[in-house]
Amino acid sequence: MNSRSLLLVSVLLLGLVSCGNAKVEKYTSNLLAIKCYFGDAKSCSSLGKLYTDGDGVEQDYFKAAELFQKACDGGEANGCLNLGVLYYFGQGVEKDDFKAAMNSLIACASGKARGCYNLGVSYHQGEGVKQDDSKAAEFYKKACDGGVAAGCSDLGVSYEKGEGVKQDYFKAAKLFQKACDGEEARGCFNLGVSYKQGKGIKQDFSKATALYQKACAGGEARGCYILGCLYDEGERLKQSPVEAKKFFGKACDLRDQDGCREYARLNK
Repeated sequence: MNSRSLLLVSVLLLGLVSCGNAKVEKYTSNLLAIKCYFGDAKSCSSLGKLYTDGDGVEQDYFKAAELFQKACDGGEANGCLNLGVLYYFGQGVEKDDFKAAMNSLIACASGKARGCYNLGVSYHQGEGVKQDDSKAAEFYKKACDGGVAAGCSDLGVSYEKGEGVKQDYFKAAKLFQKACDGEEARGCFNLGVSYKQGKGIKQDFSKATALYQKACAGGEARGCYILGCLYDEGERLKQSPVEAKKFFGKACDLRDQDGCREYARLNK
């Protein structure tokens, strides 16, 4: 977009800025739409994100997919990344695991660590690509090195199980710690299990319990479930049916069927 066009857009929309949040959001979406129309790929991607979130515009996955495609075609890696997510979940487009993986690959190759993580998941699950634990671990590492805590956690699992890499409990524990430090709840839970079992780290039941609590607070259902078990059985914690029921209930709310079963047992 040339400077004259930008100036015109600013003049037309500037009056909306001071008229409340709704008009500010409308200003933002309109400005992004105009910039996208004139070929600004980053604006296309940003506008697509507004449509996926329903932020200032009515939620519309179909429009989001079109915008992410335009952004990706224009070389904007975030557009490819987000388009891959839509293909994975079948939102606004027909579900297509291969296209999901390919868009993740483009994003990863462009330096988007989240794309590397998503591609690692595709290789681990064998969705859209041939199942390959070695490649999964490779892309989890790229994601982890790029600051995606979930990549550290899943790479830790690879080392713990010896999937695609040589089994190494010490590396697994370090990766779980890195993931937990990055506020990845699954990493905290996995580190808790490592402390409980003394795998790759000195056994410490108190630290394990604290990590289960952090995992549960972060939305990891199994952390809540294990806490429920500890309170139910009086293992390392003072036995408390009330606390057990509370944590089983949290696990159930997070779609853990074991938590639902145990909550129902204590609710009789």
